[in-house]
This record gives sequence, C-alpha cells and structure tokens, in this order.
Amino acid sequence: MGAKGASEDGDRRIGRRALIVGGLAAAAGTAALARDELARLWWRLPGVDKPRTPGAVDFAGARWVAASDANWRGADRPDDFGIDMVVVHVTQGSLDSAVRAFQDPGHKAAAHYIVGKDGRITQMIRELDVAYHAGNRDYNERSVGIEHEGFVDRPEDFTAEMYAASARLTAGICARYGMPVDRKHIIGHVEVPGTDHTDPGPHWDWDRYMELVRRAGTVRAAPSGSPSPTAR
Repeated sequence: MGAKGASEDGDRRIGRRALIVGGLAAAAGTAALARDELARLWWRLPGVDKPRTPGAVDFAGARWVAASDANWRGADRPDDFGIDMVVVHVTQGSLDSAVRAFQDPGHKAAAHYIVGKDGRITQMIRELDVAYHAGNRDYNERSVGIEHEGFVDRPEDFTAEMYAASARLTAGICARYGMPVDRKHIIGHVEVPGTDHTDPGPHWDWDRYMELVRRAGTVRAAPSGSPSPTAR
C-alpha cells in the first residue's frame, strides 16, 4: 500500500515544470507564455477547484469511490506532468480496508485504483490528479498507482480474475499515454527509489502479468469508452 505520510506536504507545492516555465517567462518577458502558464495555474489558488464531472471514471466499468482529498492533489495531467509509469502495489489487507484507509484524511496516502480478487476495479482518484501512493514525489507526479487486494506472502490472493482485470486496466493506461509495455514503465512499489515497501512481493508473477498486458493491448482495436486524459 502507498507509504503513509510520505509525500503529502511536498505534493501540495506547485510542480517544478510550472516554476521553471514561470521563471523563463519572467526572464524573457514573454507575455504570451506567462498568460498560458497562468491559465494552467489559476485553479491551484486557495479556494479554486478545477471543474470535474462527479463520479467520472477513467476505466469503463470501474466503480467510483472518492478518496479523501488529503490523500491526493489536483493536477491537469498529462499537460502539467507527463504520465510514463504504472506502479503496482498490494494492499496488505482486504479491498474494503484499503478503501477505508484511502478515505481517511489521516492516512495521507492513496492510489488511483484498487483491483479486487474477483477482478472488480474501484477508482478512487482521477488519473488527471496526483495520488500520494509511491512515497516519492517525482514518481507520484509521473505515475498511476494500482493497488491489488491481498497480502504479499499469500500467492493464492493473486487470482486469475485479478491478473486479467489489472492487465486490461494497465493496457488502457499505456495506450492513453503512449507508454511502452515494458518493465521500465510498469514497475512495482519496491522499485521506487527511497521506498521501504516490498510490494508486490516475490509471488507476483511479472512474466504472466506483462504477457497479459501485452495481449490486452493488442485487442484494443477501438477505444473502450473510457474518458480521454482531458475528460473532466
């Protein structure tokens, strides 16, 4: 599960890209660039929320359950932060316990999705937004986090239904953001620099999972009906 309290404070600051672009605009005196950047940043001011469609999901068929807004921050990905990774997690508990944790403002962490043992998918944070799931600010900004119901030391928790559903989810994310389907772009929480987590653990079958993601990607002949990355 995402590292508790690992990045909530740092993630509330404006991203490095915004600061760099703003600095360049000031130095160059380029009014058009400054206006463009202000258009991206106005909604980050206190009390301003970027419009969203209540209950909208990025994966067709997912159920929406909102995470506490203390466990993520609003963004406009991939426009402000490019998405080039999927991070695979394991909840170390039941799906219901993970949902409760992500709804708890004191938890200070949450992932975008949870995949159950039965293959059902719950989305708790929009892909547009930055979830506090990886314990590393840069990785949070660049990635989509997917939790999987179960325990790292129980291989029986990683069911065929879970693998198949998660693979379809990851294939869709890769297609949306033009990500290669490989282990440089689909990683485990344990591979995030600075983390003390071990998930998804030694029983997660990476070869099986990556093959399923590739197969799911090849059958995506047409959009599944999921909103585009710019859908609100």
